[in-house]
Amino acid sequence: MKYLVTAEEMKEYDRNTIERIGIPGMVLMERAALAALGEIRKIMKKCRDQRKRVLILTGMGNNGGDGLALARLLAEESWEVEIWHVGERKKASPQWEKQSAILQNYPVKTGSKPFREEYTILIDALFGVGLSREVKGEFAQAIETFNSLSGYKIALDVPSGIDSDTGRVLGTAVRADMTVTFGFLKRGLALYPGCLYCGEVKVDGVGIGEASFFGRKPQMFCYDEDAESLLPPRDMAGNKGTFGKVVLAAGSRNMAGAAVLAARAAYRIGAGMVRVITSEENRVILQQQVPEALLGSPKELLQSLKWADVIAAGPGLSTGKQALELLRSLIFESSLPLVLDADALNLLSEENTFFQELSRQGAAGRRMILTPHVGELSRLMGKTIQELKENLPDAGVRLAERLHAVLVVKDARTFVCREDGTVCVNLAGNSGMATAGSGDVLAGVIAGLCAQGMEPFEAAAAGVCLHARAGDKAACRCGEHGLMAGDIIENMAFCQDTQRKEIRWTNGTRN
Repeated sequence: MKYLVTAEEMKEYDRNTIERIGIPGMVLMERAALAALGEIRKIMKKCRDQRKRVLILTGMGNNGGDGLALARLLAEESWEVEIWHVGERKKASPQWEKQSAILQNYPVKTGSKPFREEYTILIDALFGVGLSREVKGEFAQAIETFNSLSGYKIALDVPSGIDSDTGRVLGTAVRADMTVTFGFLKRGLALYPGCLYCGEVKVDGVGIGEASFFGRKPQMFCYDEDAESLLPPRDMAGNKGTFGKVVLAAGSRNMAGAAVLAARAAYRIGAGMVRVITSEENRVILQQQVPEALLGSPKELLQSLKWADVIAAGPGLSTGKQALELLRSLIFESSLPLVLDADALNLLSEENTFFQELSRQGAAGRRMILTPHVGELSRLMGKTIQELKENLPDAGVRLAERLHAVLVVKDARTFVCREDGTVCVNLAGNSGMATAGSGDVLAGVIAGLCAQGMEPFEAAAAGVCLHARAGDKAACRCGEHGLMAGDIIENMAFCQDTQRKEIRWTNGTRN
């Protein structure tokens, strides 16, 4: 996995590295400058403009100090270096002052504005992590001017003007071609809209690693493993019962498609058996589209619950009386692991007694996963979409705490949230997946993984990642514009290394 850190976490790890491990801050600053220099060297190998003119925009904090250290290194390599200072000198950090004093011995130009309109490289070292206020005055003007200049733009750590925790644009922000970030990936570089401002992101540890955690790991991570490694192991001696039985309450009259997609996805991800509880009108369609599925009517629900390992409910279910009674039975008549999606969430937001009962059951140990998109989350929490979007991971964690459940908050970035504050963010996927039925597929995937014995958080996190990577495979084949939910299922054929020993037979003899 790969960690994503907040400004507070990064400052703590930086402090631990300096004070507890013993690496001086000036050494870390030098390593940061060297990391940026390495990227500049790579860029210059491909760059047509070999004039080696660089402008470095610096503030008065340690991010500006990184820029001053880089200025010295570039001057040593015969760059024509210009430094553009913004801010009051009396607010300069001690490390900035040290770097400035060292730089006096090098041939660099320093001023309060750019000397020209065109450079080979432009470096943004104005603000670092931790900026949370709107950028105004001379700082906003500096960013606007910086963006208007011609040249390849590199931001150090975070593009100035981007909230490093949320990715929010704080009034105005640098639009970088590349961001070289230090220690760990900052959340704001991966979240929207910040990820649209940072260009290509390069992460360099600069000496700050997991040893700097001292028992306090970052709360957010993403998967960077191969998709196959996220799949649950398969028992070579297993059978269809071994790999889990899913009861899927889905589909209503004229809404068979959602049940078809969810059932097929559960099978494709490895579930052994899927029984669909649906309206009688859907029987023929399901038999034709998913012949592997077992079918049941709402009247057979309680018997089906005795058979199942996991329940999934919601895709295409509707919010009518029959759906309401079905959900009531799933909540009050069973203690099985429960995946709630779509209409099941809409019903939950309207029935306070359901919400209270799930909270009680969650506290008692019932395993539950809710998969709301932002609109559904808004109804569940009584908050506006705009309020939630200010910090979706935090909203997901807060609802997870209330229900003692796992929350899968679906948006341009999807967050899998646990009540202890742990969040898995998905960085895969594409715009083509914003299509009808995609959420139904995800619900089936998560239910299928739960049926195979995965714990709720792991099933939800792996399911979201596998779903997104299948969507990326599908987009490569049919394009983002042409992608349909069924294409995600068809591209979910991940090959797992089961470390099987091949058995060969020769002339009737086992070798």
